[in-house]
Amino acid sequence: MAKSHYFLLIFIYGFLLSHSSGDWDILNQKKSKHDLLITLKNYCESWRVNVELHNIRNYETVPEECVDYIGKYMSSTQYKIDSQTAIEECTLYLGTSCGLKKDGKDAWIFDIDDTLLSTLPYYKKNGYGGKKVNSSSVEEWMKQGKGTVLEHSLGLFNKLKEEGVQIVLVSSRRECIRSATVDNLVSVGYHGWTSLILRGADDESKDIQKYKADVRKKLISNGYRIWGILGDQWSSIDGLPAPKRTFKLPNPMYYVA
Repeated sequence: MAKSHYFLLIFIYGFLLSHSSGDWDILNQKKSKHDLLITLKNYCESWRVNVELHNIRNYETVPEECVDYIGKYMSSTQYKIDSQTAIEECTLYLGTSCGLKKDGKDAWIFDIDDTLLSTLPYYKKNGYGGKKVNSSSVEEWMKQGKGTVLEHSLGLFNKLKEEGVQIVLVSSRRECIRSATVDNLVSVGYHGWTSLILRGADDESKDIQKYKADVRKKLISNGYRIWGILGDQWSSIDGLPAPKRTFKLPNPMYYVA
């Protein structure tokens, strides 16, 4: 009996040592409301899911306790599966619910960053969203053309081209990095889009959602039927006029309003 108590104490001691004080701080905060015994992984997973559901908004950084979790998620098979599932739904919709007229006015909108090109290489060096980044720092990285291809999105991009859909790229990137953006897109396999729309001087004062909604309004006024949008930020797909369908890729590293 005494021997079993001894091993139990050893187990408890080892368990306590395996958790940092920071972990316990956040756990204590989270279990006090409903007496739920949760782990740090539970908390971070819930935070990530609620970001994707748009319940959590306007955050400047990933919670410090969740930086490791977010970094692992963005590099994981789960992230790839989550993204691929979104693409499969786009493809299903395209094949079953889009009455394409194939008259040159069927359109689909893509965002660029973390929709067509991954910025993970940049954020990996900058704390996976755990540090507040300077917009000029991100832009300098973009000028180097180091965005990597998101294969799942490239597949949809090419499928839309095969169907004769006009592909419109609408990005919050500034006009001054158009050349670097085009070079980066082409170098990883994207080509044959109809239009690439970047923020000009007149768009600088607008929030991103308003800027992208205004682009859609102009496209529709020019006779385009926007069958869908694929983006990683809610600001890419929210607002009026709305397309017929919107699809969101996962991205908990940052929030763009």
